[in-house]
Amino acid sequence: MDDDFFTSDSSTSAPPPRFPGANGGVGADTDAGGTRKVSRAIPLAARMRPRTLEEYAGQKHILGEGKLLRRAIKADRFSSLIFYGPPGIGKTTLATIISQETQSRFVTLSGVESNVGDIRAVAETAEKLQRLHNQTTVLFVDEIHRFNKAQQDVLLPHLERGTLRFIGATTHNPFFYINSPLVSRSQVFTLEPLTIEDLEWLLQQALQDEARGLGDMPITLTPEASKHLATFADGDARKALSALELAALTTPPDAEGRITIDLAVAEESVQQKTIVYDGDGDAHYDTISAFIKSIRGSDPDAALYWLAKMLHAGEDIRFIARRIVISASEDIGMADSNGIRVAVAAQQAVEFIGMPEARIPLAHATVYLATAPKSNRAYVALDAALKDIQEGRTLAVPKHLRTKTRKKLAAASGATAEEMDYKYSHDSETGYIPQAYLPEGRRYYEPSNNGMELKVKERLDHWRRLFEESGGGKGK
Repeated sequence: MDDDFFTSDSSTSAPPPRFPGANGGVGADTDAGGTRKVSRAIPLAARMRPRTLEEYAGQKHILGEGKLLRRAIKADRFSSLIFYGPPGIGKTTLATIISQETQSRFVTLSGVESNVGDIRAVAETAEKLQRLHNQTTVLFVDEIHRFNKAQQDVLLPHLERGTLRFIGATTHNPFFYINSPLVSRSQVFTLEPLTIEDLEWLLQQALQDEARGLGDMPITLTPEASKHLATFADGDARKALSALELAALTTPPDAEGRITIDLAVAEESVQQKTIVYDGDGDAHYDTISAFIKSIRGSDPDAALYWLAKMLHAGEDIRFIARRIVISASEDIGMADSNGIRVAVAAQQAVEFIGMPEARIPLAHATVYLATAPKSNRAYVALDAALKDIQEGRTLAVPKHLRTKTRKKLAAASGATAEEMDYKYSHDSETGYIPQAYLPEGRRYYEPSNNGMELKVKERLDHWRRLFEESGGGKGK
């Protein structure tokens, strides 16, 4: 094989062979040499589904040599598993491999289509097979998060008795979308998107496999095209293989009968990158979390990247604008009070102009906040005050701060004129008169030395010093 290309082993002198089963048949065909081939009516991604752990790409953090899940599979020591991760990374495939490795009967149910009756029917059959033939049954439930609470609860007694070995797959966080009793009885494994290297390896396997892949076709995949397909698949093996198949089937051969998939062909096969992003699931929350934390961490480049990801995925621009306004007070706060003005102006602009131009004020506000000095002291002070109110004795309003009507009631109850003597701050040329506004001398707000808040700190320290020198506002 040429080192510069991923190339199938077919001769370049012959025209592309006729696809076995191309007339719509399913299953497997046998060529003249007796090699059993999978019908080309089945999509390439399905044909190339791994059959063993050795063929399985990625997930080395749980399936590498010596890792927990690999040990559990090899030792046939597992009861309930939940696989959590985005589409196209091999959750269903891994469940199938596990059933084969453990020589168990494998039954699949869909979280969308199946019901309680289906679960009970599987359990009854599994119990009979276990009693009569000592055969174990692996029940795989795809999209387990689609089961309601009652359906999930039906599984529990069968798991407790060991009637079923359960494997669930979900694209939603199981700790939020699956009942706690089922999660507590299962080992939860997070599957990560496949790397570009993993996907390029899969593409090469598809080009070389004559029985299941495209190995009987004279195909040359250039390194640039391979990298493009793997990159734009965004961690999804199904996308990468489907794009390769589309390119192979639609690219005319040259004069020698060879199909060359170069960068131009690859770009046509993947018109637009489709990123993994669910509008109300983990990708939604994880991305906005990364966005806000990048602003807080003063990294405008990272913040702009996560903003771009959300905009590309079609995230609600009002949601982004709301989070920017919150960040302006939560993370920038008193260090630069112009931050909240910029954020609110961006929010209003988003409402006024809409997409695609709304991305411009969103970028403006994002960069402003990311590069602004940071302080969370104002809201931290409020949280401290709220905690005191929730956990401690509620303080009464000092008599001199009450309304006139309440002062009359206080006087009638024996309060002295000195206790009710309120000093009007504007009677002082400085606009400040030492006076107690809170009993017990509590303090919540402690300004930082960042940005404009340093000036606030200097001013507040001066007032607090005057207050202490006056005797703590006694008698006021």
